[in-house]
Amino acid sequence: MKFLEENQVALDVEATSPEDAIRVAGKLLVEAGAVEEGYVDAMVASFQKNGPYFVLAPMIALPHARPEDGVHEASVSFVRLKNAVIFGNKANDPVQFVFALGASSSDEHLQILQKLMVLLSDQENIQQLAELTSYQELNEMIRGK
Repeated sequence: MKFLEENQVALDVEATSPEDAIRVAGKLLVEAGAVEEGYVDAMVASFQKNGPYFVLAPMIALPHARPEDGVHEASVSFVRLKNAVIFGNKANDPVQFVFALGASSSDEHLQILQKLMVLLSDQENIQQLAELTSYQELNEMIRGK
């Protein structure tokens, strides 16, 4: 499982739309070899078809697609947007943190979500995500949990 490894994290990324934000986060998974290019298109298509159902908490989006859309390995990338983007979820907009998920089975999907929930259920961690200046700080935060 590739969970927020250094090459899967980008801070203060410019994105002007939800699609941009999803593509940036998805590209990190492609570059890590965890998913195929088509998986990123599938995440964007899912958003366009189903709306912002994956904006699960204030400021946090967890875009994903189906395993058969091109997942090679369970993975999570993280993008902190320089400027928050409106995804269309009144309760949780605007989004600043995008965690793209790739899972090749429902078991993996649950494992990934569990790891993310541990990280994101702590309000102090959310604050730290906003203030990170390096991957090392994120890594320490993950390892500390």
